[in-house]
Amino acid sequence: YDKVDPEPRIELADEGAALAVKNKCDMVIGIGGGSAMDVAKAIAVIATNKGAATDYLGLNKVPKAGLPKIMIPTTAGTGSEVTFTAVFVRKNLKKKEGMNSPYLYPELALLDPELTLSLPPAPTAQTGLDALCHAIESYTSINASPMSEMFSLEAISLIAENLRTCVHDGKNIAARERMLLGSLYAGIGLANAGVTAVHSLSYPLGGKFGVSHGLANTILLAPVMAFNLPGALEKFADIADAMGECTDGLPVREAAYLAVDAVESLIEDCGIDASIRDFGVKEKDFPALADVAVTVARPLENNPRKMTKEDMIAIYAEAF
Repeated sequence: YDKVDPEPRIELADEGAALAVKNKCDMVIGIGGGSAMDVAKAIAVIATNKGAATDYLGLNKVPKAGLPKIMIPTTAGTGSEVTFTAVFVRKNLKKKEGMNSPYLYPELALLDPELTLSLPPAPTAQTGLDALCHAIESYTSINASPMSEMFSLEAISLIAENLRTCVHDGKNIAARERMLLGSLYAGIGLANAGVTAVHSLSYPLGGKFGVSHGLANTILLAPVMAFNLPGALEKFADIADAMGECTDGLPVREAAYLAVDAVESLIEDCGIDASIRDFGVKEKDFPALADVAVTVARPLENNPRKMTKEDMIAIYAEAF
């Protein structure tokens, strides 16, 4: 089944599941980026649970196990190969929604860096920064634990050390391998601690304006980090350290702000210079975007600092 697009429509999961049932498939293998793997995971559970994909949107709506699933990522980005989530666009509603169930966890993830060598610089950068976003959000989530923090912080370090190389020297297999590990570790952190406000703010950009998930997260990451700093100063100082910033002898607040600088520098070095206005967003759209963002509740509940609708509008303005 090869109809998956970068921001997958929910109908693709139903089509694929019907194909799996018709052909009496006993396993689903997802090979590709996060979208392909999300669709594959959804196909596996719909094939055994019947019904439609929309029946299983939300948290713990899948009643029983799906077909066995093997995921083979060809991007170092979403970490979908180790998460319990599959995200889809509902075109008719102009919104993104996700399935979230333990039954979506793949049984096996196979990481082969050779499969990522041909990925061009732009998607390499966007998917890699998406992985960084997952790592930073899961590390600063109020649901983080010592176990999740270990994976998230190591992911930040691996991505900060290797993403520039992958973007500018895409055939460097050692850097590609480390990025795949960084993406996987970020996925483990995400699966255990959740994400934060970046994802709440990015969902309406994807649903209403078609901004790719990785790029939407990249555009919003630094502004949300700057907002969240007062709620997690020590953790942001840790992030600065993990990204190679020298924080020796600095007050924790100054060290924390270096994390934002490090992220902005990495984004610039990866050749990304984008804002939400590039996708047709107007200033008058900010309140409507915020109205949708506040409904993406679970990431906001994880956020280290309470965020109001007015705060969201200000962050969209920063990203404009």
